[in-house]
Amino acid sequence: MTPQPLYYDCDTGIDDSLALAYLLASPEIELVGIGTVSGNVTSAQAARNTLALLALAGHPAVPVAVGAADPQAGTYTGAVPHIHGHNGIGDITVPDSAHSAAEQRAAELIISLARQHHGNLRILTTGPLTNIAEALRLEPELPTRIRDITIMGGAALQTGNISPVAEANIGNDPEAAAEVLAAPWPITLVPLDVTLSHTLEETDRQTLLDSTSPLPRALGDMLNLYFDFYRSTYGRRCCAIHDPLAAAIAVGGVKPTLAPVVDVVVDATHGPGRGQTICDLRGRYLDYPAQPGAHCRVVLEADPSAPAHLVERLLTL
Repeated sequence: MTPQPLYYDCDTGIDDSLALAYLLASPEIELVGIGTVSGNVTSAQAARNTLALLALAGHPAVPVAVGAADPQAGTYTGAVPHIHGHNGIGDITVPDSAHSAAEQRAAELIISLARQHHGNLRILTTGPLTNIAEALRLEPELPTRIRDITIMGGAALQTGNISPVAEANIGNDPEAAAEVLAAPWPITLVPLDVTLSHTLEETDRQTLLDSTSPLPRALGDMLNLYFDFYRSTYGRRCCAIHDPLAAAIAVGGVKPTLAPVVDVVVDATHGPGRGQTICDLRGRYLDYPAQPGAHCRVVLEADPSAPAHLVERLLTL
């Protein structure tokens, strides 16, 4: 099987790091480029983290482009050190890479990769969608040049995590998310509904720490802070697997078990619904038939073996 080219757009915090490692360990895809965006940390810090992790994994040549520093409306309001640490990777120390970020912006990298791969490029996003929206504005024909896009973001029936209705990746740039979800390309949305239902436990963290390879050990170290944050959510030291689950679904390593194809719009107003992903799930009692003209697959449930699969694949690094 020929690996499929994949571009990864991220705001490299702890779960983005897990997703990156998963992609590097996945023979199904070839990671052909990475762009960073401000979210968990600034886009510049995210690029530094990404380059360092790539070097640690022995893949320093993957191009990394710094993307948008601010959302479309307003300015970046700051990182979340209580979740991801002040450096985004749990405040652990990873040596900086000898490689520098690419000269082009992330949106420009997306467009050049799309042209290079002639409709076969796949996109995975695990941060705000600012770079993807910018690429759409620069290249309106981009949806015809992309095979599909998988987005970790949103909340369909689940409550939000930065407001009663908004998930962080969507809520931190609703204008960009509205553009991307309205564009006519095949979308898989991996929302909080499914990512909060799958967890890594302390035994999984210890398994990573016991690895003989540096990147799994680093992931185990950075999960320490992440587990502390999620204690208030689950009542124990563990964590949701937001970004790595989206990566596994994009690659095909984890199969959705309930994923209706429905219309999805984003509330980009400035009222209490700002950042909400409004998913038309009115047909759910009819076994979620695909709605005419809909192009967004919303993953509500996935194979329960997802956490075990994630750890197993990370150990192959």
